Amino acid sequence: MRRPLFVTATLASLLALSASLPAKPAQTPEQVAAAALAAAPVWDGHNDVPEQLRDRRQDVLGNFDFRDTTGTADPDKNFGAMQTDITRLRAGHVGAQIWSVYVSANLTDQQAVQATLEQIDVTKRLVARYPADLQLCFDAACVEGSFKSGKIASLMGMEGGHSIGGSLAVLRQMYALGARYMTLTHFKNTAWADSATDAPVHGGLTPFGKDVVREMQRLGMLVDLAHVSEKTMLDAMSVAGAPVIVSHSNAFALNHHPRNVPDAALDAIRANGGIVMVNFYPPYVLEAARLWGAERDAADARFKALDRGNPAAAKAALADWDRAHPMPRGSIKDVADHIDYIAKRIGADHVGLGGDLDGVEVTIEGMEDVASYPALFTELARRGWSQSDLEKLASRNLMRVLKAAEAYARAHRSDPAIENPTTF
Repeated sequence: MRRPLFVTATLASLLALSASLPAKPAQTPEQVAAAALAAAPVWDGHNDVPEQLRDRRQDVLGNFDFRDTTGTADPDKNFGAMQTDITRLRAGHVGAQIWSVYVSANLTDQQAVQATLEQIDVTKRLVARYPADLQLCFDAACVEGSFKSGKIASLMGMEGGHSIGGSLAVLRQMYALGARYMTLTHFKNTAWADSATDAPVHGGLTPFGKDVVREMQRLGMLVDLAHVSEKTMLDAMSVAGAPVIVSHSNAFALNHHPRNVPDAALDAIRANGGIVMVNFYPPYVLEAARLWGAERDAADARFKALDRGNPAAAKAALADWDRAHPMPRGSIKDVADHIDYIAKRIGADHVGLGGDLDGVEVTIEGMEDVASYPALFTELARRGWSQSDLEKLASRNLMRVLKAAEAYARAHRSDPAIENPTTF
């Protein structure tokens, strides 16, 4: 009988001692954010550094220093300073980046294919110049290895189906060269898919467009539904066997820009297992900025009508209008609102980040460059986001999606390639 009495007394003493000790202080939002980013670095889904290299330098790297691009503004050519460099990627806890090998949708099919090849080439050359910091990756295992080694995993995504020139053979070769996602359209329709920002002509995807989705997933290439119409989104998911991504878009319910994702498509993405990656461009984030854009377009049209035959005067008048009516930029809280909305509607497993940095001339205030991710994570932690859910947002969700795409491709490795006839 003595032993149980001793144990009980000891337990009571320990409980009393425990009650007398000061409570462990709760973690601050900054600490929660820092812990999440230490455990799961940011994997951003869309950055346009390759476009900057093409526009500013015609893909000639020469003396370009990617360690620090803060001094790259060129007012004479209307270039602001770049928003990305290795120093700021490190400061932003970015552990993986999908570089967009975007080319203009105004090119012909053959021009677009050549230009995409050039963008893949310059991206590979850029990564190769910084082996201590950047690592070219083609799969999830490589990204995991980069996280462990402290390098920034560098993947590539094509932005717009025009990049394959209407050819599934070209699609397969782009995959072989390292492209790991393709956005089905950009600002214009393709011959097989409707864009969100063009007059619809196909009613979503054509039969060939659905074959493009099937072939991408057979290969293991992520299907990206940024820039496409709602019907194209739904058509793609109707034939998808693996999760899809939306690499840089926001919630249509908060901002009615057609580039954003409507609730019905959000619900379909949840059922598909996919992910929506929120971006930082004010007209897609802030409804007031979208409305400002419409007012600016109207002012531009008015000045051109009033100054017919005098484009310089119309341009000057628009510049005066811009000075008097600056774009509303919003704040980090507005970006967090989109992340919150998507997570509350379809779950924290289905949201990520696709800043669109270096693809936009202006950003949300406080999200000016790739160093700004910790501030966003702190804002979300302040709203009650757990470390676990912040880790999902940072990179675990996209890792899950890429692994699922790779598993689907392995399961369909013996399926024959989908063929389409050549056209010239």
